[in-house]
Amino acid sequence: MLRNYPGLREGMPFVIFFLFLCLLAALLSSIFKQYAFACLSIVFFMLTLFTLYFFRDPDRAREQVGKGNDLREVLSPADGRVLDVIEIFEPRYLHYPAKRVSIFMSIFNVHVNRSPVEGKIEYLHYNPGKFMSAFKEKASLDNEQISIGVIKKSQGEPDKKLLFTLIAGLIARRIVLWKKESDQVKKGERIGMIRFGSRVDLYLPREAEVMIKKGQHVMAGKTVIGYW
Repeated sequence: MLRNYPGLREGMPFVIFFLFLCLLAALLSSIFKQYAFACLSIVFFMLTLFTLYFFRDPDRAREQVGKGNDLREVLSPADGRVLDVIEIFEPRYLHYPAKRVSIFMSIFNVHVNRSPVEGKIEYLHYNPGKFMSAFKEKASLDNEQISIGVIKKSQGEPDKKLLFTLIAGLIARRIVLWKKESDQVKKGERIGMIRFGSRVDLYLPREAEVMIKKGQHVMAGKTVIGYW
């Protein structure tokens, strides 16, 4: 079962740990009749529930939005709120001006990240860095991150490329990726997660049509960010 829900699988060590502490505190409360142990048991039980909530990994049968199942659709790679939509030069993979959509993931969002398009992972780069707040603009460059470049080849058409970057934040300390370079990915497929809140930047070609705005809430694998 957990094989089909990798996000939940990532959280199981934390769930087991807090559940163990909960049961241990309950046992000590029963033996020593101490109110403090009973309170600790409740605290650890709440942490167990929150951990299950945080690492939830729902199936996403994407709603038909925008133009429906349009092959040009680019879906959101993350749940969260759009921090900004700006034009910027992308030097790592695209090597040309691009539209960057930044999405902030709070601890209350689903943290499983999904591929925004179908294609092949042509570029994969891990950059160790800082853990400053994901709200800050410098987090896009200075924070620990994994960049994923996807290419889609279509017969009789120019190759299409985009880049998205999973960025660690102030609390997030680990980025988990379940794919590797040269893997084929489907649109909306689970590809990884950032533990305990952070940010995802999506870089689209400048000529792409972006459909969302700053402040809008988006859902990974469901919300149409724009069109290639």
